Amino acid sequence: MRYSDEILQELRSRADIVDVVGKYVNLKKKGANYFGLCPFHGEKTPSFSVNPRMQIFHCFGCGKGGDVIRFTMEYENLTFPEAIRKVADDVGYKLPEINQSEEEKKENDLRVQLLDINKKAAVYFYNALRDKKGQIGMNYFKKRELSDETLRLWGLGYADQTRDGLYQYLKSAGYSEDLLHQSGLINYSEKGIYDKFFNRVMFPIMDANNRVIGFGGRVLGDGEPKYLNSPETKLFEKSRNLFGLCYAKKSRKKYFILCEGYMDVIQMHQAGFTNAVASLGTALTDQQCRLIKRYVDDVILTYDSDGAGINAAKRAMPMLRAVGINTRVINLKPYKDPDEFIKAMGVEAFQDRIDNAKNSFLWLIDVIKQDYDLSDPAGMTQYTNEVASKLSDIKEPIERENYVKAVAREQLIDLDSLRKLVNNMSDLRERQSSPLNERIYTQTNFTPKEDKVRRKETALQKSEKQLITWLQEKPELIPKVHEFILPEDMSDEIMGTVLTMVYNETPANEILDRFRDSDEDYERVAGMFNGNLLSEDTDENEFKRGLEDIIRNIKLTSLNTKIENETDPHRLTELFKQQSDLQNLKL
Repeated sequence: MRYSDEILQELRSRADIVDVVGKYVNLKKKGANYFGLCPFHGEKTPSFSVNPRMQIFHCFGCGKGGDVIRFTMEYENLTFPEAIRKVADDVGYKLPEINQSEEEKKENDLRVQLLDINKKAAVYFYNALRDKKGQIGMNYFKKRELSDETLRLWGLGYADQTRDGLYQYLKSAGYSEDLLHQSGLINYSEKGIYDKFFNRVMFPIMDANNRVIGFGGRVLGDGEPKYLNSPETKLFEKSRNLFGLCYAKKSRKKYFILCEGYMDVIQMHQAGFTNAVASLGTALTDQQCRLIKRYVDDVILTYDSDGAGINAAKRAMPMLRAVGINTRVINLKPYKDPDEFIKAMGVEAFQDRIDNAKNSFLWLIDVIKQDYDLSDPAGMTQYTNEVASKLSDIKEPIERENYVKAVAREQLIDLDSLRKLVNNMSDLRERQSSPLNERIYTQTNFTPKEDKVRRKETALQKSEKQLITWLQEKPELIPKVHEFILPEDMSDEIMGTVLTMVYNETPANEILDRFRDSDEDYERVAGMFNGNLLSEDTDENEFKRGLEDIIRNIKLTSLNTKIENETDPHRLTELFKQQSDLQNLKL
């Protein structure tokens, strides 16, 4: 489904980007732009900019940028058409009916049919649990002390031992072999056709809109694997969904409780902790962290207290912090998981553990301590060095100093000695960082997470970016600048294309549309409109001198490249004259 450029421009004209972004980000006006903390990566100092005149956003930290539709896509984890519809709904703009292409209609019909198959499969499993054959599954759930209401609310079921019961059921409903294969519920192999799930209690997996998109099954008995999920399908992507989100988002709590598995989440909800969620049988992913960030800013981790649970928590913390989520850890000891704890100690005791959950960094320091013999001076030295290394990863000076004080107090380490060691490590790390391979790190509570490698902007690229920003702000300059700078003078094809469109006075949003198919190019172009903006009190003469310097820099670089590759004497003479004339450039 593709809306015309005219419709998109009309939508953008009605959806002011400051208003839309302002619903999610606390924006403050600074000069001509608005600034706030980036919602796409963790930061302490605002580097997220919204330009009301051009109706675009750009983060100088992580590089994300674009228009109001792009922001909605990124923040809400939506496709482009879905983001268009959401923005239109939010501003009360009725999108015109448009004809879908044959391919789009086919894709949409497939998704509808797959949703219908999953819904029927969920009913099949639900009924099977309540059948005589499903007594083994019911016994399992009752042993776990799940109430009838919980079984109903979560649609829990049972995949029986007939091996092809679901297949026959869905075939009798009229679904084709191709559709059943694409649903992921039926296996097709040389051995024959059989149900994917066999002798398992079943957990329907629902998206944020309460639609069944897949299933998880726990084997009854000694079979392997213990837990089995639906495969990736047109509907189901494990890395982009969370179990229990459809209920947790309605809890109105300001934090989520992140659990390890399906049963943990269900039992937490039954106990009244309705803001519990879990990843889908895999380690937590970046996409899931961003999904959580759409709803809350704080997460409490309740992973099992064994070694695997501790490692899972250690992996999750920097990932959550990287998207701006604060994390704390519940102490479940002496019990292994939330279910054991609640059954032994009760709901009030668990709420008390939530209220006293430990800051994730301080929790990590306690975990590290277990690896060292602190009665041995050498072990104590090694431990202190590792603690100092973790502290030196914190870039924000005030935050680092606060953690140094807290760690010194809790771990009984001399404050001045620890502070000196941390500062020495931080200084050494800065000296060792290479300017030729500058890396942008996403700040975490305790470890730097490498987000992406970004080349440092050259002086030429800064000049080009500044030129494009100013020409967008002051289009009356275009005829004069065009006398000196041609698109071919820019450093690469993308820069040249953007300059051509700017010369044609194409709005920034339409320029961005030209690069929509490539996320990397799109974000790069969005950044081109975020050079230093002109303020009302900018001195006109100072501005002209700055513009002259930018023109010289771009043109001289272009001329030097041409001179290096030119062999014709007459042409060389002409190029040298252009070089000389530039020295006397006056606008």
